[in-house]
Amino acid sequence: MPDQDSLIRAAGVVLIREGAAEPEVALIHRGLRQDWSLPKGKIDPGEHAIAAAVRECDEETGLVPVLGAPLPRQEYLALGTPKVVDYWAARVASDEGFSPDEEVDEVQWVGIDTAASRLTYPRDADLVRLAAEIPATTPLVLLRHAKAMKRSDFKGCDDAERPLSGFGRTQAKALVPLLQAFGVEAVYTSDAMRCRETVRRFAKSMDADIVEEPGLSEREHADRPKRAAKRLRALMADPTPMVVCSHRPVMPSLVEVIAGMRITGSADLDPALPPGGFLVVHRAFTGGEEPTIIAVERQTPL
Repeated sequence: MPDQDSLIRAAGVVLIREGAAEPEVALIHRGLRQDWSLPKGKIDPGEHAIAAAVRECDEETGLVPVLGAPLPRQEYLALGTPKVVDYWAARVASDEGFSPDEEVDEVQWVGIDTAASRLTYPRDADLVRLAAEIPATTPLVLLRHAKAMKRSDFKGCDDAERPLSGFGRTQAKALVPLLQAFGVEAVYTSDAMRCRETVRRFAKSMDADIVEEPGLSEREHADRPKRAAKRLRALMADPTPMVVCSHRPVMPSLVEVIAGMRITGSADLDPALPPGGFLVVHRAFTGGEEPTIIAVERQTPL
């Protein structure tokens, strides 16, 4: 692993849409470099890779993406400096309008074979071919609540009413653009205060209802451990893009449900998430009652 101080970290997308005859991918032409590339750019200090991928695509193409399954991380030397780029397959959420500038002077939608031959760098062509093979997915984000007030500092009688700490509220705020990046629409949460507060700001940003699920609570799981797994199994069968917020002791039971389903791609199934950490389960619904899991990615807060 290269020295972190010298490492360039970047993020980007392979943006795909259905064309008249075949799937098409968005390519950018960089005027100063005279090359064809994929939308990507450096991650700003303090910025999450997910947010950077969305921002760079928007800035370079005028297209706001919704992220899908993760693609293989790219590692290479850029003018002698180690560079790591995280990519996601993506689709267009909205078109803000392209404005050419010194960096990007043209955006083109082309077929997959045309894109592979036009792209300047073979690694980009490989990503396009891979992204084109991934079916459409919808996410279920399994979220551990943000940092809560210490039990020793909480003066209440009911631990379910223990709120987030100040740092936890900062984490909850930072979660908003990350959940938006995956197109999350529905919000399910344990009825504990710390879980409700974790998703409240995001739900407000989307004008979405918060559905409280007592079965996902720490207390209910201790008494009826199978209830949370049964509920998650039902939610997994619902194609709505959603976030499901619960607690550290409940996570192993929930992850076990995911592990028992058909998984075709890379999957990080470690249930030991930090506060505010989450798994994104990318599900493909191809006609059966149970979805196929295309990938499970693990994301942690900064």
